[in-house]
Amino acid sequence: MSIDIEDRRGELLAMRDRVLRAAQDIVEDDKDDGELSSAAGDQHLADHASEMFDREVDESLGENADQLVRDIDAALARLDEGTYGTCTRCGQPIPEERLDAVPYAVLCVSCKRDEERR
Repeated sequence: MSIDIEDRRGELLAMRDRVLRAAQDIVEDDKDDGELSSAAGDQHLADHASEMFDREVDESLGENADQLVRDIDAALARLDEGTYGTCTRCGQPIPEERLDAVPYAVLCVSCKRDEERR
């Protein structure tokens, strides 16, 4: 495999930073929205439902961001251990094209397909 480890580390660290900033923006936007529960009495039911939906979407995005940061941190650890780019299921190299698309991937294409079929 011809992956430049330091380039990949830089890419992962930059991705981690972007995800953390985006998650922080979501939190800040939620704080700026004001008091949802106290304002509910003054709102039309549809407005209140819309705000609740937006808040649930933000919570889901925050959870996804947390998982993505954990995946990136695990990829950084694999870089340090020397196991980055090796499928955790079959032990075969993960194609560089897959790592370019998903730099925190732990499964090769074949094992990922098998996982998705289940």
